[in-house]
Amino acid sequence: MSNRYDGAGYGGQTIGFGERLAIVNVDFQLGFTDPKYATGQSPHVHAAVENTAILLKHARAKGLPVASCNVGWCSAQDMGHWKVSSLYDGTFFIGHPSMELDPRIYEPGYDITFTKSAPSIFFQTPLVLFLTKQRVDTVIITGCTTSGCVRASINDSFSYGFRTIVPEECVGDMEEGPHNDNLRDVGRRYADVMKLRDVLQHIDGLEVVSAPQPFAASL
Repeated sequence: MSNRYDGAGYGGQTIGFGERLAIVNVDFQLGFTDPKYATGQSPHVHAAVENTAILLKHARAKGLPVASCNVGWCSAQDMGHWKVSSLYDGTFFIGHPSMELDPRIYEPGYDITFTKSAPSIFFQTPLVLFLTKQRVDTVIITGCTTSGCVRASINDSFSYGFRTIVPEECVGDMEEGPHNDNLRDVGRRYADVMKLRDVLQHIDGLEVVSAPQPFAASL
């Protein structure tokens, strides 16, 4: 099967970085990153949080925009028809402590944050407006889970025309098999799946910039 994909040209091109990067963190909230919660017990996700913290330290030092989201609802009445039973126990209802973003990846006063209600961080959220105002053309996606909300976000990032980069150590899943399968698949189609060290090398070579203003003042 792999040879057939290769023969058809899948993964035959590299997207590369553009002129303005942003980091987008998907669902690194305590419900997924704190082991006391049923959905927070994956060592693979825990490692992704630690690696993303490293990425963000480099990104913020260069003045790159950062957007972080959590996922949650007011009650079961405004949820989609999810098949994940643990989402209905109140853990992912707005106001629950597990909704808080993991402090290892969240910097108040720097990051833009919002709550989403569907898999993709782009779906009915202010993300595209934020990225447009920051003149971003390249989105670096981190978060969990790789086979669910991360993959949906990669698809939408591609669909909105952004160059999409995924540092493979900065996304995590409940198990590594689905993680690897989905990264291989999106890497054939929509995104550059890269090693974290290579993403850091590119970021470290950038000049420090401040957030661009949407309009120039006229005197």
